[in-house]
Amino acid sequence: MKSIKIPSVLKKMNEIFEGAGFEAYLVGGAVRDEIMGKSASDWDVTTNAKPEDVMRIFHKVIPTGIAHGTVTVHLLGEEIEVTTYRCENGYSDGRHPDSVSFDATLEDDLSRRDFTMNAIAASLRDGKIVDPFGGRDDIKSKRIKTVGIAKERFLEDGLRPIRALRFSAQLGFSIDKETFDAISDDEVQAKISSISMERFRDELVKMLSSDIPSIGLHFMEDTGILKMFIPELAICRGVAQADVREYHEFDVLDHCIYACDGAPKDNLTVRTAMLFHDIGKVDAKTVVQKEFPENSGQIEEIIHFHKHELYSAKKAEEILTRLKFSNAFIESVTHLILNHMTFFDSKWSDAAVRRFLVRIHPECVDDIFEVWKADIFGKHRTPVVPGSDAAEKMILLCERIKLIEESQSALSLKDLKVNGKDLISIGVPPGKKIGSILQELFQCVLDDPEMNDREKLLTVAKNLI
Repeated sequence: MKSIKIPSVLKKMNEIFEGAGFEAYLVGGAVRDEIMGKSASDWDVTTNAKPEDVMRIFHKVIPTGIAHGTVTVHLLGEEIEVTTYRCENGYSDGRHPDSVSFDATLEDDLSRRDFTMNAIAASLRDGKIVDPFGGRDDIKSKRIKTVGIAKERFLEDGLRPIRALRFSAQLGFSIDKETFDAISDDEVQAKISSISMERFRDELVKMLSSDIPSIGLHFMEDTGILKMFIPELAICRGVAQADVREYHEFDVLDHCIYACDGAPKDNLTVRTAMLFHDIGKVDAKTVVQKEFPENSGQIEEIIHFHKHELYSAKKAEEILTRLKFSNAFIESVTHLILNHMTFFDSKWSDAAVRRFLVRIHPECVDDIFEVWKADIFGKHRTPVVPGSDAAEKMILLCERIKLIEESQSALSLKDLKVNGKDLISIGVPPGKKIGSILQELFQCVLDDPEMNDREKLLTVAKNLI
């Protein structure tokens, strides 16, 4: 491939650049994706025009990173990041260059980039490719390789090694041996450990959103990065859970990682929940001698993890807080972890299904179903298939839930036909007593929906008083 197709908005940008006497090239991931046959929607452009020149020749420009030569141009409804060709020197903070000079060539600019697949440029005029470091060959070979000496590139920015692992999971590429080996270098490890939690979190999110996150997660373990940032997960290696009952094939770490693979890639909440759903098993594990099968006279070691979901949720909350996730996201993830051990039994009464809905929350039902399927996948890397016992139980539960929703059963306190003012009117003093009585009334309605009648509930309330 000698050229790629250039979008019309970028051709218009090129006309403006050339009209002012400058040249411009598309660079980075957009070029890589086009070479791989993927469509790109985010564009990074590099040019020999100085930032002040860019701000002069375009009508709307935001100086988003002008100290490093970067501005954002608004053109034809698109936001395009434009950076001046530059050379960089020194990386004292492990991220930003100590000094930047703009008297560089296109090749100089490409030479400062992380991986060969990202160090390819395409002319905005005709899409002609400039590839001084063999990036196209590495893309063809599905290989991630640094530009130049791997250790030097990684010491410039401690995030780059993690990006290599993330790209491997995202693209399904192998990692060049020299590049991979450099990640374990002591100096590089120290540089990795210096990056902020927010930057690590952003790479983790991208890894969890890839097709097969287990690729990157296993690489993180192999390189010590997992232990560095999420030690609570790393110590799950070797925590066996397989016994004669054959519920599990893998240890706790691999089970969590493969359960992640089994969750929908576009559902970050569920994927994150699956990564951490069993990490509390480290603390909850017990091994007992028990007759198995029952009445066989044969004694076997049986492994239990009673209440591990409580330990897991607490650890997940600590990890996600440390990684600076939002409170709302943390609450959603821990809620799924706390309830992932709830398994439907066809013998459940309607009241039991209603209580399940109250505990899970109706808006979380789809997610908890995905959690169950991912948990099953993580046991043997086998998906839930139509006609299986698990699939049939989920179908039945869906039908039961639909009937309850259609009956408009009360599933929260706000659905009760009485409220705090009604209780005060019959003599309940304002305060905690009102809340406790409302909860009692709610339990009555969960047991018998026909009790959700104002007069009936007030009668019960009077008896409670």
